[in-house]
Amino acid sequence: MASKANSIRLTDFHTPQMRAFHLTWMAFFICFFAWFACAPLMPVIKGEFGLSVAQIANINIAAVAITILVRLLVGPLCDRYGPRKTYTGLLALGAIPVLGVAFAQSYESFLLFRLGIGAVGASFVITQYHTSVMFAPKVVGTANAAAAGWGNSGGGAAQAAMPLLLAALVMAGVSETMGWRIALIVPGVAMLVMAVVYWRHTQDCPAGNFSELRAAGIHFEGGGKGGWASFKAACRNHRAWLLFVTYGACFGIEIFIHNIAAIYYVDHFGLSLKAAGLAAGSFGLLALFARALGGWLSDRSAARGDLNSRVTVLFVLMIGEGLGLLLFANADGVAFAFIAMLCFGLFTHMACGATYALVPFVAPTALGGVAGIVGAGGNVGAVLAGFLMKGTGDVRQTLMILGGLVVVASLCALGARFSNTATSAAAVRA
Repeated sequence: MASKANSIRLTDFHTPQMRAFHLTWMAFFICFFAWFACAPLMPVIKGEFGLSVAQIANINIAAVAITILVRLLVGPLCDRYGPRKTYTGLLALGAIPVLGVAFAQSYESFLLFRLGIGAVGASFVITQYHTSVMFAPKVVGTANAAAAGWGNSGGGAAQAAMPLLLAALVMAGVSETMGWRIALIVPGVAMLVMAVVYWRHTQDCPAGNFSELRAAGIHFEGGGKGGWASFKAACRNHRAWLLFVTYGACFGIEIFIHNIAAIYYVDHFGLSLKAAGLAAGSFGLLALFARALGGWLSDRSAARGDLNSRVTVLFVLMIGEGLGLLLFANADGVAFAFIAMLCFGLFTHMACGATYALVPFVAPTALGGVAGIVGAGGNVGAVLAGFLMKGTGDVRQTLMILGGLVVVASLCALGARFSNTATSAAAVRA
């Protein structure tokens, strides 16, 4: 029976492990591009619908709120039906609100479609699940972080590309009002195309598809407990909930920055829409290497130490994130703000990678449930940050408070330490 890959060969598109690796990050990239495509266009959309600060906050909250529920659902669905079917379904169904937002005629309809778009953010959980069942423990942290990081950069690409696409449409003679709507159709179509590609060219695990293996009575690694059983088993594991908090403090901050960065640079530093989009986009594009670096550091530290070395790496990275965020919040000039954003962004993305380098070891027989719970934590963090901004009414004050909260949340990483028995078992699997 085919086994998990012990290495990552980026030029290999023939093995099921590497096909899954490449197609899952590509699908994730498209989903994240679609998820954040509206954010850099908000200054234009704000003017068309006459949105207030509170309404913009509601839109930002809606963009991440539904993802909490969908992330909790898709993890166990991966255990039950396999990542291939789950990802294909999410891509196809998620394209509906992505296309629908282009036809919104009021604040209420825009808010409704933005809420629906949030579901595509659950693609992250399926990406991490698929790479976790395809790669062996000694490289799974790097595989998870690289796939997530490259896919995550879709958010940064959207920040940079959408204003440029809108500008190109306006130069071609399309009105700005029609231009942003046409621009938002692009990611919806891309999701539909990717759904077909994912269905045709991936399989659930190295041995094949879950449904076929179960029908043949073949035992396989991956799949674990199905559906509700996976979720209940994950809920009973305290480490899943500690990582829920840490991921809320790193990925939650990342989502929050994606949603407010462009309009923050416009309102506070007077940048143009294109310049603000490029500045905000650079934060997301750090994911191209920073997440993978976090996962690689976790793998390397575990190879030289033990499973708890991964915990220590996560703790240090979160401390760096919190301190960097405080610097960004106190930046007075655009140049210093941009540099501080890149510094804290580097630690933020690395912490995300280090978190999911730990996930495969928390409860291997309930991988989907754990991946879903931890992934949902990221969106809970983003939603709470959105409510905090709505309460303070000031982005800079919100960033200050969030910086302090990240430092406090880093203690949860230390609380997730493993017993000597668990570290020994992980060494055997490696």
